[in-house]
Amino acid sequence: MAQLSDDCFAHGGALLSVEAAAALVVARVPPLAGTETVPLAAARGRVLAEDLHAPQPLPPFFNSAVDGYAFRHADLVPDAESVLALHGRLAAGQAAAGPIPPGTALRILTGAPMPPGADTVMMQEDAVLDGPRLRLPPGLKHGANCRPAGEDVAQGECALPAGARLGPAEIGLLAALGFATLPVTRRPRVGVFSTGNELAAPGTPLGPAQTYDSNRFSLLALLAGLPVEAHDLGILPDRAEATAGALREAAATHDLLLTSGGVSTGEEDHVRTAIEAGGRLVFWKLALKPGRPAAMGVVAGTPVLGLPGNPVAAIVTFLHLARPLALRLAGATAAPLPRFAATADFSYRKKAGRREYVRVSLSGEGPLPVARKYPREGAGLLTSLTRSDAFAELREDVVEVKPGDSVAVLPFAAVF
Repeated sequence: MAQLSDDCFAHGGALLSVEAAAALVVARVPPLAGTETVPLAAARGRVLAEDLHAPQPLPPFFNSAVDGYAFRHADLVPDAESVLALHGRLAAGQAAAGPIPPGTALRILTGAPMPPGADTVMMQEDAVLDGPRLRLPPGLKHGANCRPAGEDVAQGECALPAGARLGPAEIGLLAALGFATLPVTRRPRVGVFSTGNELAAPGTPLGPAQTYDSNRFSLLALLAGLPVEAHDLGILPDRAEATAGALREAAATHDLLLTSGGVSTGEEDHVRTAIEAGGRLVFWKLALKPGRPAAMGVVAGTPVLGLPGNPVAAIVTFLHLARPLALRLAGATAAPLPRFAATADFSYRKKAGRREYVRVSLSGEGPLPVARKYPREGAGLLTSLTRSDAFAELREDVVEVKPGDSVAVLPFAAVF
């Protein structure tokens, strides 16, 4: 588990921007120690623990990039048709028996090694077979349609750096270089609580004043896309001592704790005081809507993030705080949340100095996607996420959006 000092986050501000809060988290939390070796087929989603250098060039030999005919470029007649004698055939997986004779062309298939002496390939659709001879039109450049050894990765070159998250492309590259196992970082253990007497677990009977807990399952689903080991720790009751005790106990076996709800100023909001009772509160309240009440602290050496109880606010604060913190603990090189430009098809006013995220649907009209605001704004509306496509990000200096303005959007398909 992570072991942080209670004052490692000490700062002088009470209300933080989302960037300042995320930067504080990433700057003060070191990656976890510990690595393991996993088979290539089990590496998807993991984080590379060390730089991996190519043990051989990729491709490993000079080869043809197309189905066609290989020959010496020097045998071509400048600016005129060339005629070469056809000499043999070479398929992928076959090695050439010897050098190609001068004045000849060899039938070659994609991926086959170039025979010694050959340096250029004519695509089969551009050549004309005339019995045992091959007619080649002029204009082909030296080295055309060939792949030199090491064109993709040179031998000894760093193929992937430590901190890279291993997806299909990265795993394919390392497989092509011959790696059967990979060194990866230890996955952080992340515990997830919900809080509140008003919550019941799905599948159990509802009390007369209860609703089913959704945040815990949304957060666990978000964590499933990160290189972590997530644990469902259930629902905490609205009791101060029980909340503080549960955080202390879970901190002993986890590297990060997430809670949702109980971080505002109500009489039954106990997460913030539980963090203070068991360690140190780092910050409370962000210049963010939805998501202002969010607590960050350290309990028994383990970072704790108290996310808001409203579902949309919990997801927004997860993206800005829990995501970079989990990636940092995992030793990953954290990429920024993906954003792209869209054209607003709505009017909106907001306060300066606060970041806001507005749910929008996207359509493909015009040179940029058109963003249309979801008709309702409540942070508790789960359907605002299932019936929208993205968050429109309105930064702190924006006070008004008008139809036709360019806005940055965070597509749900990429950030969830």
